[in-house]
Amino acid sequence: MMLSLCIIIITGSSLQAQSLKINPKTSTMTILGTTNVHNFKSKVEQINGEMVINSSKKVQSLVVEIPVNSIKSGEKLMDKKTYETFNQPKFPNITFKLIEASGLQIAADNISVTVTGDLTMAGVTRKISFKTSGKNLKPGSYEFKGNIPLKMTDFNMKPPTMMLGVMKVGDALTLQYNIDLEGSPIN
Repeated sequence: MMLSLCIIIITGSSLQAQSLKINPKTSTMTILGTTNVHNFKSKVEQINGEMVINSSKKVQSLVVEIPVNSIKSGEKLMDKKTYETFNQPKFPNITFKLIEASGLQIAADNISVTVTGDLTMAGVTRKISFKTSGKNLKPGSYEFKGNIPLKMTDFNMKPPTMMLGVMKVGDALTLQYNIDLEGSPIN
C-alpha cells in the first residue's frame, strides 16, 4: 500500500540494479478509524516488501505485503471483526504493487513523489495514488512517511458493527506509515 518507497529512484550517479528491502524492525504502519462510539487505532505488526531499482535509476518493481492477521488493535473483539471484514481466511494478505512514480522532487537529502499502484484488500484490487515524502538517511538507507486515506467500501468491504449493531465502524480509514528501506550502498 503504500509505499511510496519508489522514491529511491534518486541517488547516485552510476547505479547498478539495487534491491532495497523494508526493515520490519524500524518500519511502522497504523490504521486510524472511527466508530459512532470512539476513535480507534490498529497497528500493523508485520510489513514485508522490496523495491528493485534498475541501472537506469528507474524503479523496476515495488511490492509491499501485509498479513491481515498482523493488524492488532489491542482489543480481541475489534481484531476479530477486522479479520472478518478482510475475509482473512480467504484473503490473508494486503498487497501494494507499484505502477508508477511521478512528480519526483529532490532537495538535498529530501525527496517527495506521487506514487500510483494497485492496492489489493479482501480480494479486491483498486488503483490508488498518494504523495509521500522521504529522506536519504545514509548511503543505501531511506525513510518514507505519509498518510493514505482509504474507504472500506471502495474494496467491497462492509464496515463492521458490534454489540448487535449498536457500535458501527466508519467507512473512512487513514493509513499512516513510516517505512525504512535498506540495501547495499550505491558506489
